[in-house]
Amino acid sequence: MRLHEYQTKQIFNKYGIPIPRGKIALYAGEVKQIADEIGGPIVVKAQVLVSGRGKAGGIRLAKSAKDAEEIAAYILGMEIKGLPVHKVLIEEAVIFNQEIYLAITIDREAGLPVLMASGSGGMDIEEVALRSPEKILRLQINPLLGIQEYHARLIAINMDLSRQHWRQFSKVLAEMWKVFRDCDATLVEINPLVITGDNRQIALDGKMIIDDNALFRQANLAELRWLEAENPIDTESRKFGLSYIPLKGKVGCMVNGAGLAMTTMDLINSFGGEPANFLDIGGGANAEKVSAALKIILSDPHVTTVLINIFGGITRCDEVARGIIATLYEVESQIPIIVRLSGTNAKEGMQILAERNLNIANSLSEAARLAVDFSQRVPNGNTH
Repeated sequence: MRLHEYQTKQIFNKYGIPIPRGKIALYAGEVKQIADEIGGPIVVKAQVLVSGRGKAGGIRLAKSAKDAEEIAAYILGMEIKGLPVHKVLIEEAVIFNQEIYLAITIDREAGLPVLMASGSGGMDIEEVALRSPEKILRLQINPLLGIQEYHARLIAINMDLSRQHWRQFSKVLAEMWKVFRDCDATLVEINPLVITGDNRQIALDGKMIIDDNALFRQANLAELRWLEAENPIDTESRKFGLSYIPLKGKVGCMVNGAGLAMTTMDLINSFGGEPANFLDIGGGANAEKVSAALKIILSDPHVTTVLINIFGGITRCDEVARGIIATLYEVESQIPIIVRLSGTNAKEGMQILAERNLNIANSLSEAARLAVDFSQRVPNGNTH
């Protein structure tokens, strides 16, 4: 789950990481009053969950409160990378001498948090990473110890940060680690952390991504989710507790259990087909959850056939069958559906499915072979 810049900065402020003075505005009419309260030159910043706002014209400097209002009206009418701007952050303009890039994320190969830092921060940090990767410093973090003072000194020395800034720099890094740890983040980024003429360090921009799997213990953060920026299918699958990952194939898959899902996908590949998704309905799925899963699969325009493979244990096959039938009454589709049921109440499930003209398979191999065969008869995506 990604946070807006202003939401990230609210968290930074709570932890004592210095940020510019500013307020959020939903309407251009609010901006003049906010700008007058702040005083001096103002920065108007679009709040959308995409990168490259500055280069797209979504971050602009205003010399007066009136200018800020006019710029805000323009930005609030923009779309940046397809996302409309509904909010702007009105902040004091900060004059600075140096830009630093800082981020804490997960090194998945090492299975550890990693601190990344560069003395060449700012809008072109991606170019720095591409053209001069040696300028990006990386330091793995022991999660039991966090970022220590000697870590900050090591980073400061390696990017030639003047000694007079070390103490405050160390504090910023320590608080970044606390934000990362306390919020179950997968990314906490400051780009840039600037050093002003009077030697203050200020986080001019911030980004955070929260681990979706930890939101059950981050209720306050979960409320900040901005659904408009998400794929509606992701929202729907999360609502019903489905593990759904879209792929590039034609065979839509609905399975209970991650291991069985992987086996099913492997068999589809072995018969010359390609799965359109990974979808695990989990244990104990009821008819409503099954119906939601099938609707998600059928909404994929690339799907030409659906393979439903259920091994009933906690999940009852008759409940799965009811979910399938309910979906087919609601959604008009000519897509072939192959069903393999085994285990708890499989016989009852088969009887329920008998009322519809579905393709019933007696084994997983047969189901996979049929699914691939049907998928190869239709060259393009499905039609409803």
